[in-house]
Amino acid sequence: MPTGKMSSTGAVWKGIIDKYRDLLPVTEKTPVITLNEGNTPFIRSRNLKKKIGLDIELYFKFDGANPTGSFKDRGMTLALSKAMEEGAKAVICASTGNTSASAAAYAARAGIRAIVLIPEGKIALGKLAQALVHGAHVLQVEGNFDEALSIVKALVRKYSITLVNSINPYRLEGQKSAAFEICDQLGCAPGYHALPVGNAGNITACWKGYKTYRDNKRTSSLPVMLGFQAAGAAPIVLGRPVEKPETVATAIRIGNPASWKGAVAARDESGGRIDAVTDDEILNAYKLIASAEGIFCEPASAASLAGVIKLYKENYFRPGTAVVCTLTGNGLKDPDTVFKVSEEPLKVKADVSAVEKAIEGVI
Repeated sequence: MPTGKMSSTGAVWKGIIDKYRDLLPVTEKTPVITLNEGNTPFIRSRNLKKKIGLDIELYFKFDGANPTGSFKDRGMTLALSKAMEEGAKAVICASTGNTSASAAAYAARAGIRAIVLIPEGKIALGKLAQALVHGAHVLQVEGNFDEALSIVKALVRKYSITLVNSINPYRLEGQKSAAFEICDQLGCAPGYHALPVGNAGNITACWKGYKTYRDNKRTSSLPVMLGFQAAGAAPIVLGRPVEKPETVATAIRIGNPASWKGAVAARDESGGRIDAVTDDEILNAYKLIASAEGIFCEPASAASLAGVIKLYKENYFRPGTAVVCTLTGNGLKDPDTVFKVSEEPLKVKADVSAVEKAIEGVI
């Protein structure tokens, strides 16, 4: 029986390198390391517009449907493919979770080792579980992500190991495929594209992707790029690194983004904004996306919608324009957060009358 995701044309989807080979830095000599990433759902908001009164055409690009549950797979397929082309025996990264899960999975697929440095106690359990089950050599650093990344940079200068954080240029080359897909799925570039911003690679990559698609005459316009950091981890908004970033959105708990300049360029060239949203705003959007649209994303993902809601209240958007929110990761990566925004299940006796009483007013 055939396996793999089906593309819109009915052909088996084989991943982003296969689909967008002519727009990516690969050759016939590049061994393709893929888990059939990409081709993720593009979902039009059905209920949120009514629930919170948004006079825009709102869409979600759900990259939590990638193989390891986050957008990182788009860049990791290219990073590992090029690493193998160059003869790498191992890869290394610092991570708040999603990068570690993706690097470990793609390294396993390639048949090489992955070394992962994570901030101790600062990573969602679901993400740590992924890195471990894929066989990565995981080290918990007594410090934050930025300190872990500094160590990784020092190690790759000393040893023959390939770094696969987003400072690896192939990571961003792969991640720009999200912009290609949005244009293909919408039929054009959106008016605005909103993304969470942590290490800032994704907004940098998507902007590059839109420009690439326009330059290749596959779209005629460019979106306004909007990036949203958590208020407790908002170095770009503040204009200075944050030494000890704090936020419930662990995936964007980064105080000194590696792609800072790229994010600022995306903002400035597109005429967009990079702003901050509070943890309360993030958690409210997180719950709204799940309860109103049926999409379970991780908290950091919801920063995109939280930011759109914030700007909408400022009358920022043109009425009726298309706004795309990237949802970067799957909610199952960080299930503990659910219990911060939801009531615990109600315990009832095992009989019909008890259940009937418990659901009065529900049906």
